[in-house]
Amino acid sequence: MKYVIFLGDGMADYPIPELGGKTPLMVAKKPGMDWIAREGRTGLFRTIGPGMQTGSAIANLSVLGYNATELFHGTEGRGVLEAASLGINLDENDMAMRVNLICVEDGKIRSHSAGHITTEEARILIQDCQEYFKNWNIRMYPGLSYRHVLIVPGGEFRLECFPPHDHVGTPWKDLAIKPLTAEGKETADLLNRLVEESQPFLEKHPVNQRRVKEGKQPANSLWPWAPGKKPVIQTMQERFGIRGAAITAVDLVKGLAIYAGMKPINVPGATGLYDTNYEGKADAALKALEEVDFVYIHVESPDEAGHDKNLALKIGCIEDLDRRLILRVLEGIDKKGWESTVAVLPDHPTPIAQGNHTREPVPVAIRFPHLQGDSVTAFDEESVKTGSLGLMAGSQFIRTFFGAL
Repeated sequence: MKYVIFLGDGMADYPIPELGGKTPLMVAKKPGMDWIAREGRTGLFRTIGPGMQTGSAIANLSVLGYNATELFHGTEGRGVLEAASLGINLDENDMAMRVNLICVEDGKIRSHSAGHITTEEARILIQDCQEYFKNWNIRMYPGLSYRHVLIVPGGEFRLECFPPHDHVGTPWKDLAIKPLTAEGKETADLLNRLVEESQPFLEKHPVNQRRVKEGKQPANSLWPWAPGKKPVIQTMQERFGIRGAAITAVDLVKGLAIYAGMKPINVPGATGLYDTNYEGKADAALKALEEVDFVYIHVESPDEAGHDKNLALKIGCIEDLDRRLILRVLEGIDKKGWESTVAVLPDHPTPIAQGNHTREPVPVAIRFPHLQGDSVTAFDEESVKTGSLGLMAGSQFIRTFFGAL
């Protein structure tokens, strides 16, 4: 038996007036997703529980059936996962965070990604920031584009931080990191000074001066968030007896795969944006299925389109995911003659109107090889409400997917 999950990050949305009250999933041409819904069983899945942060780390952990609150003691823990993806070994006392390169303009956050700065430019900025702050009790590691990792040895992780993609347009000084315990004040003060002192350094950096001359956004501030410490995670093979692999351009999902005992597969041209190598991801998944039982295919592009509030791009990303990846994998599975269970879902909504993550339940469809489907014929937020899977939460989705319920 082969198992495949297609995860379209941030695909879910709200009804949009310009679409006649429909969502991008409702209007997009997506025969692959609709086939899974028509031939399978559908429902809703609450990936982010009440009081939990609306981050992709928590949502993807939920999809794979892990309890983020237990693993990361109530914080998102994204930085820890991204550190693992970069091969960074954490000591027990290390606190890891995501650190973005963002654009600040007129005292407000203009962009969480500095206009999707290139990986090459970002690497120079992070390396030079590490040298500039070399006498501080921190370590910075470059990742992809605007996404990087910050380590604070002995740092306190119980902090209130603010994801920059959820606060575009907000004055950055209103988003100072706050300690949630008395022990966290020193760490919070350190990080807030880091943000403030990074700005004049980055503003004058040759990379940013060149970007401004070219009409691009400067990456003129560091922005740390998503703190956590190294967790202990039971692997997917220990839980379900399956060997798995993950295909993604996003470090947090690679890190989650590593902790979950799944092989992260790098695909040339996988960018995390609309120009990602959809076909390459599909072919890599089919190749991986020759050796493993389960492949988790994560595509970031709809989420980035949602953050950019770009409706046409989000619809296009959903259609590309379906036509260029999902259909290609389904056809490949059919040619191989593999018996398979396949599922499609977002990890969370990223509504165009808001440009940030929300916690509403997401649509889900699972096609089982020997089970009759329900009456739902399309994959979208509204159609699946009548599906036979009902409203799932916790580990219900992954246990249902693997036939453990």
